[in-house]
Amino acid sequence: MTSDQVPLHTPFTAASTAADVLSGVDLTGANVVVTGGHSRLGHEVSRALAAAGASVMVASRDTSRAASAVADIPGVAVEQLDLTDPRSIDAFAARWLESGRPLHILVNSAAVLFHPTRQLDSRGHELAFSTTHLGHFQLTRALLPALRAANGARVLTVTSGAARFGQIHWDDLDLATGYDPRVAYAQSKRANTLFTVELDRRYAADGIRAFAAHPGVVIGPGPHAEARLESYRAHGLVDESGETVIDPATGKKSIEQGAATLVFGAASPLLDGIGGVYLKDSDVAELDDTDYPLTADSIPSMANSAMLDADDARRLWEVSEQLTA
Repeated sequence: MTSDQVPLHTPFTAASTAADVLSGVDLTGANVVVTGGHSRLGHEVSRALAAAGASVMVASRDTSRAASAVADIPGVAVEQLDLTDPRSIDAFAARWLESGRPLHILVNSAAVLFHPTRQLDSRGHELAFSTTHLGHFQLTRALLPALRAANGARVLTVTSGAARFGQIHWDDLDLATGYDPRVAYAQSKRANTLFTVELDRRYAADGIRAFAAHPGVVIGPGPHAEARLESYRAHGLVDESGETVIDPATGKKSIEQGAATLVFGAASPLLDGIGGVYLKDSDVAELDDTDYPLTADSIPSMANSAMLDADDARRLWEVSEQLTA
């Protein structure tokens, strides 16, 4: 576990927005890639980084949808990328490297959320693990020459407080036995934090620093699908009238508030000189190994030692190399 996992006591709070975090930050000349940068949190991250002066490339499987979503944001372009297809990943990275542009910020934002049935990618891997971890693992490694060329780069991977509860199922990574969408999601998010730890360990000396960020629980402003309302109410995320509950102090955030920690990890100068850490509420998260229960009124999202374990991080890196070879 990294020794940097200590809160900085930044001036930001759980209620801060992406605009608050980037106030006064000039990203002119910075090249950025955001996977899934056209939707929800990714869209707000793309917008905020571009507003600070960055040149942002949104990497999306559906380029038509993505182009429409970001058409009104100056400084944002779109390229095709399917994180479940190794050929698509290699092609995207090859196009970037051939352009000769350094890559200052890579935001690994795309994810699969709670797919009700077990789905596999073209390589035969479970879809959440494939998209959220393996695809980003392959992409990041393929873009390492451009990250090195930046002479100071960051890789921000969007994780979740679910990493506290997730387990890497070493003997059944693809969850062939007893698939549960919550288990799949939590495993993929634990993989995000472990990937961050090992990426930073391997490449900090090359000027590449890695961060994993928990945005909070962000379900958007609504309206919400009828099929989800019962679950949302049970978890205190919507009220009886179906309106989204925004309560940053308990981790329930708007999209603008959720994106704050992501852009903090991607670009805040307050993080200069550290890396390999898990972020929440626009700060380095507190380390707390207490076994808190998960309830509707309490969503523990502090860091714990297991989600940042250095041995597990190395093991996952080696397994991921084999799976993406």
